[in-house]
Amino acid sequence: MLVVLPDMHNQEPFWKVGHQPTLVCALLYFTFSFMVWVLLGALGNYIASDFGLSPFEKGLMIALPILSGSLLRLVMGPMADSIGAKKTGMVGLALTLVPLAGGWLWADSVGRIYVVGLMLGIAGASFAVAMPMASRWYPQRHQGVVLGIVGAGTLGAFVATLLAPRLAEVFGWHAVFGIAAIVLLAMMVVFVMAVRDAPRKVEAPKLFEYLNLLREKDAYLFCLFYAVTFGGFVGLASFLPVMLWDQYQISKVQAGEWAAVCVFSGGILRPLGGWLADRVGGIRVLIGAYILAAMSAWLAAGCSSLGACVLLMVLVLGSLGIGNGAVFQLVPQRFSEQIGTATSIVGTAGGLGGFLLPLIFGALKQVTGSYSSGLYGLAGCSVLALFILLMVQHKWIGLWVGEGGMARHAASIFPEETLKTETL
Repeated sequence: MLVVLPDMHNQEPFWKVGHQPTLVCALLYFTFSFMVWVLLGALGNYIASDFGLSPFEKGLMIALPILSGSLLRLVMGPMADSIGAKKTGMVGLALTLVPLAGGWLWADSVGRIYVVGLMLGIAGASFAVAMPMASRWYPQRHQGVVLGIVGAGTLGAFVATLLAPRLAEVFGWHAVFGIAAIVLLAMMVVFVMAVRDAPRKVEAPKLFEYLNLLREKDAYLFCLFYAVTFGGFVGLASFLPVMLWDQYQISKVQAGEWAAVCVFSGGILRPLGGWLADRVGGIRVLIGAYILAAMSAWLAAGCSSLGACVLLMVLVLGSLGIGNGAVFQLVPQRFSEQIGTATSIVGTAGGLGGFLLPLIFGALKQVTGSYSSGLYGLAGCSVLALFILLMVQHKWIGLWVGEGGMARHAASIFPEETLKTETL
C-alpha cells in the first residue's frame, strides 16, 4: 500500500507562496476580457432598437461571442502551454483590439454586428490563459482559492451591464467599443510590467491527450456540470438586460442596472464557491448550488414583479457562481496529471452551454411571447445535473476524492516540491 505524505513546505499560508502580482493581473485580465466578451449583451437593447431585431436575432447576437470564445479556448490553452501564458495573454489582448475597433467604426449593419460578435470571442478565450497563469504559481492545497479569485473575473459582466448602457446613453453604443479599446491599451501596459510566467514548464497537450481524456466518462460529467453552472451564468448574465427590458418595460439604463445587481452576485460568490469547496468538499457545495439554482429559476419563471424577479435572479446567478468554483475544485483532483487538457475541455463545454441559453431564450420568447419557458428549462437542467451528481458521488468518493469532495492530500503542483512516500 502506498501512503502519500505531504511535504511540510506545502503547509505555508496562501500569502507566503506563489506570485501575487501575477495573480492580481490574471484577475484583472480575466475581468476586462469578460467585460468585453459580454459587451453585446450589455448593449443589446440599443443595438436591437437600431436594427429592429427579433427576439431570436437578439439571442443570436448575444450568443455568437460565447460560441467563438468557447471554441477558441481550445486554441489559447495549448498556446499558453507552448509559448507561455504571458505571451499568449498579450496576443489575446492585441487581437481583441480588432473587434473593438470594428464595433466602434465599422459595425453599421446586423451582419457586421454578427462578425464583431464572433471576433469578441477572443476575449472570452482568456479563461484558458488566466487560470493557468495564476494556478501554476501555487500548490495544490491553495488551488480552490486561487482559481476562485481569478474566476471572480466574471465580475466583468457586472461592469459591462452597469456601465455600458450609461455610456451608450451619453455617447452612443458605437463609442462604447472605442472607450473599451482605450482601457484595453492601459491593461496591456500593466500586464507587460507585472506578469511573470511560473517556473514550472508545461508541454502543450497533444491531440491524442484530448482524445484519451474524451474516453473518460467523468470528463463528460464535468462538461455537463460546468455547462449548467458556467453556461447558465454567462448566458443569463449576457441576456438578462434584454430580458428585463422586454419583460418589464423599464428604461435601457434601468435594465442594465438591475441586471448588474444580479450579475454581481454570481461574480463575487465564485471565490466563495472555491473556498467552501476546499473546506467542506466540492460535491457538497455543488449539490447545494444546483438545488438553489433550480428553485430560484422555477420561482422566477412565474414572477410578475420586477423586484421579486431581480431578487430571484440574484439567487440564480449567485448559486451558479458558487457552483463554478466548486466544479473547478473537483476537476484538478480527478485529472491531476491532465489539468490543462481537462480545464480546456470542461471550459469549452461551459461556454457552449452559455451559447445555447440566449438562443433558446430568444427562440422561446418569439414562439411563446414569454421568457418563462426558458427559465423553467434552466431549472430543469439544474435538476438533471443534481440528479446525475447524486448518482455518481459515491463512486467518486470511493475512487479518487474524499468525503463530500474534499482533497485527499495537499500534494504540490511544483515538480521541485516532491512528495515523501513510504511503502507499508
